[in-house]
Amino acid sequence: MNHSKIGTIETVKELLNLEDKKDYNIDRPIYPRKILTATLCLFFFFFFFFSPICSVDCVMSSFDPPNHRYSALVLILLLLGFSVAAADDVSWTEDSSLESPGCTNKFQMVKVLNWVDGVEGDFLTGLTAQFGAALPSVPDQALRFPAAFVDPLDSCSHLSSRLDGHIALSIRGNCAFTEKAKHAEAAGASALLVINDKEDLDEMGCMEKDTSLNVSIPVLMISKSSGDALNKSMVDNKNVELLLYAPKRPAVDLTAGLLLLMAVGTVVVASLWSELTDPDQANESYSILAKDVSSAGTRKDDPEKEILDISVTGAVFFIVTASIFLLLLFYFMSSWFVWVLTIFFCIGGMQGMHNIIMAVILRKCRHLARKSVKLPLLGTMSVLSLLVNIVCLAFAVFWFIKRHTSYSWVGQDILGICLMITALQVVRLPNIKVATVLLCCAFVYDIFWVFISPLIFHESVMIVVAQGDSSTGESIPMLLRIPRFFDPWGGYDMIGFGDILFPGLLISFASRYDKIKKRVISNGYFLWLTIGYGIGLLLTYLGLYLMDGHGQPALLYIVPCTLGLAVILGLVRGELKELWNYGIEESESHTPEDPMPVA
Repeated sequence: MNHSKIGTIETVKELLNLEDKKDYNIDRPIYPRKILTATLCLFFFFFFFFSPICSVDCVMSSFDPPNHRYSALVLILLLLGFSVAAADDVSWTEDSSLESPGCTNKFQMVKVLNWVDGVEGDFLTGLTAQFGAALPSVPDQALRFPAAFVDPLDSCSHLSSRLDGHIALSIRGNCAFTEKAKHAEAAGASALLVINDKEDLDEMGCMEKDTSLNVSIPVLMISKSSGDALNKSMVDNKNVELLLYAPKRPAVDLTAGLLLLMAVGTVVVASLWSELTDPDQANESYSILAKDVSSAGTRKDDPEKEILDISVTGAVFFIVTASIFLLLLFYFMSSWFVWVLTIFFCIGGMQGMHNIIMAVILRKCRHLARKSVKLPLLGTMSVLSLLVNIVCLAFAVFWFIKRHTSYSWVGQDILGICLMITALQVVRLPNIKVATVLLCCAFVYDIFWVFISPLIFHESVMIVVAQGDSSTGESIPMLLRIPRFFDPWGGYDMIGFGDILFPGLLISFASRYDKIKKRVISNGYFLWLTIGYGIGLLLTYLGLYLMDGHGQPALLYIVPCTLGLAVILGLVRGELKELWNYGIEESESHTPEDPMPVA
């Protein structure tokens, strides 16, 4: 008998689709997604083009539509700057399971190599059970066996035929996992693969009655789609062979270190951008700011640069609005809406890249911007700016088209870093009081939507939204990511924009404060907050490692290491009151008869 042909494809598919209610997670309700997606897109359109910036106290002496729209775009992307550090990787659902003799194995990810008529295919992914024999960690030590479906397919009773020298395939349901394993082992199977009834990989534990379990074959679970693929090949009279091994991940994730350097580097460059690109003008601006510091509102350090200072009310409004949008995305995620956000990301990244390239070029070659041209709709602009805009547009369009390729992370990170550097030039914190409100609210926001939301919504809202629309493979690009080059499982290390922008606002304030007060770097705040930020990121990735790659609310670690450090330093130096009310006392000292000078 050819064991690989046991069962028909119709029978297997029918059984794989059986609804065993106790095995399913509670699903989110289904709503008319297209209607809500259209509504959200209209909201973005009106917010982007017509609405005032309501999350900051903004009083403009003159309305400049291009700057205003760009500020709105920056705030939209800030709003969606998810604060989560995660590993984009194969994951599984954790269930509470009992530990008993013979049922103490650690759950491990498994690579299932497969050959169809001798031709190797893409590897499948599995998850070992809490019981059974251990698998080798390298393929050279693993054995290659033909695969065969069991009869009955659920392996809940004695099997009708021997499976010596075969890897048994069984479907999930109708009895305990341990019972399936015992029947497969009794029939002589070399291993048992349980095909799940969904795409997730669930932990296979033991029952209370399994007080002394002795299963001596490897047992693992594979997803429904993997089972369908194997079944299709076997029913087509093809010989399917499998090889199972559980590769170990490296103890130290070096790519996480690269991501940390990118995040810290982005904040440092953004904080010192004026000094890096135009030190003479920066010194002049800081001299003026030392005499004129306003608590909130729009300030122009130069005629071309619009600055938005966040207020206490704006900080609270910002976090509340972010929570509402996050919840809407959780329930109504669709490819249409992700495309809209991706287009906004491209526009913001393109504008940020343009600003950075222009600043770098004009630092040494100001004469290149003298020649201008008048264009329809765009008005008068320099030829250099036009050429740079064309290059940036081409880059953004190329990334948008190629965003699903293996190398798309490079373009995404470049656009994201340019956007964040520009955002930290446009949006600022005026003092530690506002910083405390914003970062404490963000701290609670991050913890709630990552750790507490599963208790209410049965899934981590933040992580689900960050993963995007699983049905189309579209994901929201408001994060930095790097492939894990040295990990046999691949995947990406990721960090949300919020984990860079929120602490970046505080560190940028510290840099400006040190400059205005003429502090040397060791006696200031900028250096120590930057170090604290790096330590916070290290703690985040330590938590990520200890939690087996499950997403972490990075602000849980970053806020105490930055805001907490700023408060402690202020207390020790006797400057906390000045930092807390910075700009307020100076503003109140001016009377209507003695108006504040305008920078």
